[in-house]
Amino acid sequence: MKLLSGKAVVIDATVGSGGHAQALLRSGVGTVVGVDRDPSALRFAASRLSEFGDRFRTVLSSFSHLAEAVAAAGVERAGGVLYDLGVSSMQLDDPARGFSYRESGPLDMRMSRGDGSNERTAADVVNSYREEDLTRVIGEYGEERFARRIAGAIVRARRRKPIATTEELAAIVAGAVPRRRGGSHPARRTFQALRIEVNRELEELAASLPQAASLLEPGGRLVVLAYHSLEDRIVKRFIASEAALSSLSKKPLRAASDEATANPRARSAKLRAAEFISREAA
Repeated sequence: MKLLSGKAVVIDATVGSGGHAQALLRSGVGTVVGVDRDPSALRFAASRLSEFGDRFRTVLSSFSHLAEAVAAAGVERAGGVLYDLGVSSMQLDDPARGFSYRESGPLDMRMSRGDGSNERTAADVVNSYREEDLTRVIGEYGEERFARRIAGAIVRARRRKPIATTEELAAIVAGAVPRRRGGSHPARRTFQALRIEVNRELEELAASLPQAASLLEPGGRLVVLAYHSLEDRIVKRFIASEAALSSLSKKPLRAASDEATANPRARSAKLRAAEFISREAA
């Protein structure tokens, strides 16, 4: 399936370190507008893709202000909008950002750290939320079956002293749930839940998708890579509800076995794509 091509403008709504943008530009796309809420990601992508000159532009924006931000950059219509959801490898690999349960760092998890738009951190959540609210966040956003047990352990631990680091939190979670042989780290789902809560990721995505569709020219493509069922459900329902969008596959596309082996993160990826038919159908 050929998703994005030609000389049109493509909006990379999660530009991160610029990997997708680079591939698009090398494939012959005319211009890529790289959008991200993380200022450090935009600086990195701009440096990495400097060889493309004005064919690559950067825009600092959250999902919920996508259309406004892109318009301010001089773009009215696009041939494609691409989302690669979740935390980027660059953010995950930096212990100072606090996203990883495998490295010790501050409990931060803000994707937009430093621009003043989101001052709440993961430390604020774990140290101030009521136990029932922690249970809800971990259960809903982490889809964690032991959410109540984990929330209780967090509350007991913070009574002794505030929880300040990723290492502390990961140890608390690991001690609260039954030991699992093999599989993922016991704190993975809790860290996912906190990251989603801190950055309002599901609300931002739901607010952004209609804006992305409004930017597409006829024949333009909306392409979304999601990594867990909560995101994928929002995307699936949005595409199904829009008369102006025609889904390009009955089921989401998954990574082939060789790609999943080479890139473990791709194992959980689901790609949904839709074509914008016409404004009259909207």
